[in-house]
Amino acid sequence: MDLNSASTIVLRVLTQATSQDTAVLKPAEEQLKQWETQPGFYSVLLNIFTNHALDVNVRWLAVLYFKNGIDRYWRRVAPHALSEEEKSTLRAGLITNFNEPVNQIATQISVLIAKVARVDCPRQWPELIPTLLESVKVQDDLRQHRALLTFYHVTKTLASKRLAADRKLFYDLASGIYSFACSLWNHHTDTFLQQVSTGNEAAAISSLERTLLSLKVLRKLTVHGFVEPHRSVEVMGFLHAVFERLKQFLECSRNVGGENACRDRLEKTIILFTKVLLDFLDQHPFSFTPLIQRSLEFAVSYVFTEAGEGVVFERFIVQCMNLIKMIVKNYAYKPSKNIEDSSPETLEAHKIKTAFFTYPTLMEICRRLVAHYFLLTEEELTMWEEDPEGFTVEETGGDSWKYSLRPCTEVLFIDIFHEYNQTLTPVLLEMVHSLQGKCKPNFIVLFFFLPPVYNAVGLAAYELFDSVDFDQWFKNQLLAELQVSHSRYKPIRRRVIWLIGQWISVKFKSDLRPMLYEAIRNLLQDQDLVVNDFEFRTDQFLPYLESMFTLLFQLLQEVTECDTKMHVLHVLSCVIERVNMQIRPYVGCLVQYLPLLWKQSEEHNMLRCAILTTLIHLVQGLGADSKNLYPFLLPVIQLSTDVSQPPHVYLLEDGLELWLVTLENSPCLTPELLRIFQNMSALLELSSENLKNCFKIINGYIFLSSSEFLQMYATDLCRSFCELLKDITIEGQVQVLKVVVENVLKVNPVLGPQMFQPLLPSVFRGIIDGERYPMVMSTYLGVMGRVLLQNTSFFSLLLSQMACELGQELDQLLGNMIEMWVDRMDNITQPERRKLSALALLSLLPSVNSVIQDKFCGIISISVEGLHDVMTEDPETGTYKDKSQTVFYCVIYFFSYLFPQLALKDPVHTVSLQQFIYEKLKAQQELLGEQGFHALMETVDTEIVAQLQEFLQGF
Repeated sequence: MDLNSASTIVLRVLTQATSQDTAVLKPAEEQLKQWETQPGFYSVLLNIFTNHALDVNVRWLAVLYFKNGIDRYWRRVAPHALSEEEKSTLRAGLITNFNEPVNQIATQISVLIAKVARVDCPRQWPELIPTLLESVKVQDDLRQHRALLTFYHVTKTLASKRLAADRKLFYDLASGIYSFACSLWNHHTDTFLQQVSTGNEAAAISSLERTLLSLKVLRKLTVHGFVEPHRSVEVMGFLHAVFERLKQFLECSRNVGGENACRDRLEKTIILFTKVLLDFLDQHPFSFTPLIQRSLEFAVSYVFTEAGEGVVFERFIVQCMNLIKMIVKNYAYKPSKNIEDSSPETLEAHKIKTAFFTYPTLMEICRRLVAHYFLLTEEELTMWEEDPEGFTVEETGGDSWKYSLRPCTEVLFIDIFHEYNQTLTPVLLEMVHSLQGKCKPNFIVLFFFLPPVYNAVGLAAYELFDSVDFDQWFKNQLLAELQVSHSRYKPIRRRVIWLIGQWISVKFKSDLRPMLYEAIRNLLQDQDLVVNDFEFRTDQFLPYLESMFTLLFQLLQEVTECDTKMHVLHVLSCVIERVNMQIRPYVGCLVQYLPLLWKQSEEHNMLRCAILTTLIHLVQGLGADSKNLYPFLLPVIQLSTDVSQPPHVYLLEDGLELWLVTLENSPCLTPELLRIFQNMSALLELSSENLKNCFKIINGYIFLSSSEFLQMYATDLCRSFCELLKDITIEGQVQVLKVVVENVLKVNPVLGPQMFQPLLPSVFRGIIDGERYPMVMSTYLGVMGRVLLQNTSFFSLLLSQMACELGQELDQLLGNMIEMWVDRMDNITQPERRKLSALALLSLLPSVNSVIQDKFCGIISISVEGLHDVMTEDPETGTYKDKSQTVFYCVIYFFSYLFPQLALKDPVHTVSLQQFIYEKLKAQQELLGEQGFHALMETVDTEIVAQLQEFLQGF
């Protein structure tokens, strides 16, 4: 591509590609796609996006196409890779001038330079780092900022490489530029602080941006640039300086008012300081040991003393708490039970921790957490009064513990209490005792203080097991507090019921539960938003089932928040699951409401997941009566398991579970239920973790109505299985053959072999070739055993086909198969499957075929082994019985079936192996005559003959 002639053309097409008119946009995009592999195209793009006179949107698009091209064509081994000559030109052009005026484009250029550096720096691009280091020193503000921005992105990218050789290169880079990076950071930091003190806000914001970028560079170098950073004086000097700079910036934030750009950047920089410490602690816990004392002193002073008042902000508090938590929980700092097995570094760190966390310090942390951070503010109490549902959702939802203050304080409390429970238990118990017997709503101090104390006791439930008589507490105080009806007491009632929910699985007598159920019912009647998924004993709960279920359903209708509806549905599901069929009289209203809720939740997939879970338990509770739900149920299954529909990403797992339980509880296979199986082929193509449930669903259809189902879907299923067997693991292959194909042959021995004929030759070859995986060989023998035992004519056709394909005589092939079967019989471990092999091989008798007679000894040996597996001696009569035919054994075996009643149609359970052997031997004797049969029996080992005669006594 000639640069001079091409630039105008490419510029015109890029301009068209920024159009809002699809008729103009689409052809332009197609043309750009074609040019992606043309030599010189990226040089043209470079010229375009570095030309500041052109339209910003066109330049933006040019830089994006350039960046995407690096991902696809920069590496030497990539198809249509860029030539080394063009790449050299591009590298030089990218770092010629750091003067991009548009921030967004400057960021994209920095990112694409970093992408090139990931591949080429330092070997093919040794000049990059020196150029950046020189550029960040210039006096021009714009060039300096852009160079610093690029320096950060390059450092970030190189730090992320994980191969050993790349790590070594980054270590060398870090050691070479660390001193310069520190001095650069200090320079910009001092400049910022000076400008803030003089009130020059505009200059301060500019300097703060450079401070932030240089600190980001140092963060990557410090955390990822050294194997043993504690041995570097410069690294440890920087980390110690972080604390001093943090104090300066926190004091500075006191003087920077309200909501403005400077304040926002200042807080980001403060948070970045804490990230440096957190990342370093995470990656180098032992190198962090010299910083433990100072980190704890700093974090505790700002979070748990007056030093932080008027200075700290929520995100900073969270970061400080995370720092304390990571030090407290760090396994590197915990000695082994046998002290001699601990490293000196661990013992040193533990010693520092122990010296810091004295009783006064721990007591103050505990008291401040409970009395300050757990405390409901006036704003929160007002929100509770005006919108309790919104308050509950906001409190329990939100971000993870790392970034949200309330969850973070709770996690810190749990970790510290667990680590120092012997010290802190008396402190918390003292708080509890000071509140006992006081539940008057006009007692203001109690009103504010009681919920946080109860919160602490709930969080520490497992640690307080031996220290709190919760049963007495419940009877003497908590139950009474649940009955206080004052309107402003609602937050306390909510916290009390939450507290009981925390303790009920830890320490709560079952005979107290009826009193609790009564209290919960009263709370629901008062429309308190109190929904806890308690453990309960079904027999004790049944007297409350109707009223509780009705009240929960009413609450489900009344609440408006998606999260609340999900929680109520979860509790309803738990109730339905526990009481099972006893829920039937009460679910009518819920059954009528769920279609409406499903429709309303079209944009809320997580709520729809909760509805699916509820439907799963409803179907299990309703049993065969769930057929009445099909007009709603089947379209829900259809949507949830249709991989062409976007919601399947969220709904598929629960949708498959619902599909399965629907089949399990279906009295018959309806046309609608049969129709939704159209979704299965696409599901099998996914080859995901849901395959197991897919196989169970297929089995469900097979067992419900094998003929109708197979006639409609066997061809598609067989095609899917053939593709599936190419790509899945050995275990997956076994599942396909054992769980699906063998069950088809079992249930429908006439249609099954015909419809799955394409799969059977590979099974036959596997047997003949002596498949090396025992689990697979066992499955092959099971499949072939079904064909041989239950459809002899089809087996003969298959044998003829395989003899033709393999170029062997039919009898020779049959002999080889029997020989391998006998030889690999030990691969089969389940008694019922060993019996199947015995029945299958015995089905070849009686026969005058010389090959079968030649293998007669092996067939009898397998048969006797099968008798040992399934026969049990009756101690009263001394006779033998086939335990695979007994009711007890059938019940045990049913667990391997989706639909147990079909085991009663299985020859393994309906045919007596003892009787079958006797009849086959008698028929063989009649065919050969006495003398011929005697000669045949002499080929069998005398010990085996003796065992056979013992089993056949009485015949």
